[in-house]
Amino acid sequence: MSKIDESASEIAKVAAERLSESSGKRVLIGISGAPGSGKSTVAQKVVQALNSVHGCNAALFTMDGYHYDDVVLEQMGRRPFKGAIDTFDAHGFRRMLERLKANEDDVIAVPVFDRSIEIARAGGSLIPQSTDIIVCEGNYLLSRQAPWDRLKAIFDFTVFVDVSEGNLRKRLQDRWKSFGLGPQEINRKVEENDLPNGLAIISGSAEPDRRIDNN
Repeated sequence: MSKIDESASEIAKVAAERLSESSGKRVLIGISGAPGSGKSTVAQKVVQALNSVHGCNAALFTMDGYHYDDVVLEQMGRRPFKGAIDTFDAHGFRRMLERLKANEDDVIAVPVFDRSIEIARAGGSLIPQSTDIIVCEGNYLLSRQAPWDRLKAIFDFTVFVDVSEGNLRKRLQDRWKSFGLGPQEINRKVEENDLPNGLAIISGSAEPDRRIDNN
């Protein structure tokens, strides 16, 4: 079993325990980290383990669906810095988390970020009321910066995925290379936007319930 699989298995076990202690209330797990840290992979594996091993009804919910649209970012003058903390709808995301936690609706439609077109699709996924556990992943779930600092209290358990600066740079470069970008554009995206964002996330996040070393 790989380190990531082992960590995901441990988090799933904790999530299942939280559910058993919740008196039937929905449980929210928050998994945060810098872009390229591997948090998305961890979150997906946690959901798989909850559904296949623990017999729970778990679903994935991602923060990336709350990116501002490119048109809005152009108006803000922030299009080149997409992914920075001010390029997300923090209040809309928080309200959705609160709605998901309350679990008062038969089904909730949530937006999903389509990385192939770099745009969020409204109503891209449906989360029914029968979902016991929601695993949420995103860069700024544990940010100490207002208004993001109001998110941590919503979660029943939080995780931060740690990665070194060198590994982070390499993974970010590989990510953009997979989209067919040239060396100059990759360097601009990584060094002027993604890596500074990642380092700010690492230094600006509150202490989680558990840390994962994904180096």
